[in-house]
Amino acid sequence: MSDSDSVTTASYTDAARARLVLAYEACELSDLARAFVPIREHELNPDGTIPTPGGLLADAAQVVAAAQRFFEAAAVFERVGGADWQVIGDALAVSARTVHVRFATAEAAFRELLSSERGSVEGGAGRLRAYMAREPWEVAGDLDDWVLRHDDGDSDLGTTPVSGGLVPRDHVPHSSPAASRR
Repeated sequence: MSDSDSVTTASYTDAARARLVLAYEACELSDLARAFVPIREHELNPDGTIPTPGGLLADAAQVVAAAQRFFEAAAVFERVGGADWQVIGDALAVSARTVHVRFATAEAAFRELLSSERGSVEGGAGRLRAYMAREPWEVAGDLDDWVLRHDDGDSDLGTTPVSGGLVPRDHVPHSSPAASRR
């Protein structure tokens, strides 16, 4: 990464980076779920039974896991964007304590990603999320392309439907309420 890339990357708010992670998780979830729509030839035997019992169920479990990651990323985005636990609890019709127990670790992990050194995040998924949080432009560009490929023509998304919404730090007041809630 060049020095100019580093300056650009550092100029995005934590909330913009959290929103990018949420967008990525939505993309992953969508791709996994979309794979279930076509019914392929030979997926069903002539007698209506399935040739490989359990196969689709294992794939469905991957969709559920992706939905959980998406749900968690949404809660982290809300927190990083300034929502307190009570607001999140109210949105989910549960107590603030319940959502704190459910999502505090995910929020802490995200904040750690933003503050840790490049090589210190373990595991493939951890490295990927660190990359998304630290290098938003490249990921946002890929997501721009994905959205435009999947656009059904119902709305005018423009040419930068993801990257165009990332908020640079210089557009955020220095004494924002979100910064005081951390």
